[in-house]
Amino acid sequence: MDIYLSSAYLAPVQYYAKFVNSNRIFIEQNDNYVKQTYRNRCIIMAANGPMPLSVPVVHSSLDKIAMKDIRIAEHGNWQHIHWNAIISAYNSTPFFEYYQDDFYPFYHKKYSFLFDFNEELRIMILKLLNIDSPIVAYTSEYKMDFAASEIDLREVIHPKKDWKIVDSAFKPEPYYQVFDQKFGFKDNMSIIDLLFNMGNESLIVLNKSDRCTES
Repeated sequence: MDIYLSSAYLAPVQYYAKFVNSNRIFIEQNDNYVKQTYRNRCIIMAANGPMPLSVPVVHSSLDKIAMKDIRIAEHGNWQHIHWNAIISAYNSTPFFEYYQDDFYPFYHKKYSFLFDFNEELRIMILKLLNIDSPIVAYTSEYKMDFAASEIDLREVIHPKKDWKIVDSAFKPEPYYQVFDQKFGFKDNMSIIDLLFNMGNESLIVLNKSDRCTES
């Protein structure tokens, strides 16, 4: 099964579950950038509940700019803000100390393009998850027609869309969350929520969370 995904910043569990059961993943780089999607935002589980983090970009709603050409805005000190938020949310989780050095450079090195930033994070996260990655390729053009063996999830995995309705293959497996006694289990948080809470058992959770090969 070939799956098409958008670029995403610290994408949710739903996104990374697709890497477990697919033969090949295509990361879309020729789509027009759209605001308020996972392309530049993630949702972490903080002490006061789910918390969105957004990477500021140089973009006007009047412009149509390919995702690969979207630049990260230099204002706002966002890297410092995001890193502090991640520390605050996850420093008491079982595996934060183990993984923090892997994530630290992404919040202290300057990046010009959002796509490059997202991709370097994704590649590193797949390694941490011990996923024997399927073949990953980048699109050469924006594709509209898909074969029966292809699944287009570019606009399906979306913070404003209910996965229960748009992605029947995704069945999130509950896992330990440091704030679950306060809020109960919150599904489909950023992949770092799973990684920091479950460590090397994260792959087991991902395997149980997607029925792609059965759909």
